[in-house]
Amino acid sequence: MTAVSLQPPKWQWPMTAEEYAATPEDAEHHIELQEGALLVAARPVPDHQDIMLELAVQLRPQVPEHLKLLVEVDIDLCLVPPADPGTIRSPDLVVVTKEAFLRVRKRGGLLRASDTVLAIEIHSASTRRTDTMIKRNEYADAGINHYWMIDPFNGPSLTACHLAGDLGYGGPGPVRGTFTTQTPFPTHLDLDTLG
Repeated sequence: MTAVSLQPPKWQWPMTAEEYAATPEDAEHHIELQEGALLVAARPVPDHQDIMLELAVQLRPQVPEHLKLLVEVDIDLCLVPPADPGTIRSPDLVVVTKEAFLRVRKRGGLLRASDTVLAIEIHSASTRRTDTMIKRNEYADAGINHYWMIDPFNGPSLTACHLAGDLGYGGPGPVRGTFTTQTPFPTHLDLDTLG
């Protein structure tokens, strides 16, 4: 799954988050906005989808009632003023406040980084660098307190990052086997089932 930058001539370029939100849905591609440029990738392969589904099945009953677990939903990182070229990411899994979920259901628009309790990315061969460097820095800059990365090629393993002030994300290295944490909510995961 290789990402390419796409410049559609019918849309204003570069795009703001609001302009991106007004574009038509595309079920055939995974599309994100990075500093006003559309990034288009093929839909994830079955192994990636299987890991995402198994992780969601394990996580969902552990997510507190005031939060909502979502799959591949657009998040406006709000890194720039609304009139500037925006950055919108679509994490593999995301936990947002139920209040924000209901706001978007009622009024439309996008979920925002400030609504996000946890973002999760599952590495693929072509996204590992983006997940571990670009998105890691963007999510930290946007103030998303918790970012987990699943590496199916290394165990599988989970690296849990949390905001550590001006340093961006900190945290222990990858965990294999069983992952247990109390933040951002009590969670126990069997990582071996993700492989």
